[in-house]
Amino acid sequence: MSLADQPYAHLLRPHTGPLRRDERYDTVHFDGLELADGQAGGALFLECAFTDVSLTELKLRQARFTEVWLERCRLLACELVESEWQDASVLDGVLAGVSAYGAQLRRVTVRGCKLEAVNLRGAVLRDVVFEDCRLHDVDFGGARLTGVSFPGSALEEVRFGGATLTGTDLRGATRLELPDGHEGLRGALVSAAQLIELAPQFARALGVEVRD
Repeated sequence: MSLADQPYAHLLRPHTGPLRRDERYDTVHFDGLELADGQAGGALFLECAFTDVSLTELKLRQARFTEVWLERCRLLACELVESEWQDASVLDGVLAGVSAYGAQLRRVTVRGCKLEAVNLRGAVLRDVVFEDCRLHDVDFGGARLTGVSFPGSALEEVRFGGATLTGTDLRGATRLELPDGHEGLRGALVSAAQLIELAPQFARALGVEVRD
């Protein structure tokens, strides 16, 4: 699927200028822009597309993203605290140093992305797919994950401490490296091979010493 396949693609109009707080952006195309150090908290992005956009240190607290397309975008040190995402696609991008605790994501696809030091503590994720991604130092502490999957994704230094997992499928993950918070995996679905891989981590978490 591409941007051209989206039902609103023919309605998109180009955007220029900075983002503004509490603004409504409807069928707007943000293309090839560098947006930095702005205040756009509470903004609504409805049927919008972001392509080849760099967003640096933007304040997007409580912003809402509904039916949006983000492709080849870089989100660096952005604040997405308590933001809401629904029916969104995030493709071939980078999210680094992003604060998104308390965010709500529903029917979101994240594909071919690199997530580095992303804070999703206390977030609510429902029907979210992380496909062919690398998640490094991503914190799901205290989050609620329902129907979330990670096909083809590597999870490195990912934390689930205090999380609630329902119907969360980790079987497709290519790597599971969890420094702590193993109890948060309760309710997750893993493969037999992954269970063997996780066994030493579970043993350390439980204080069990294994000797031959």
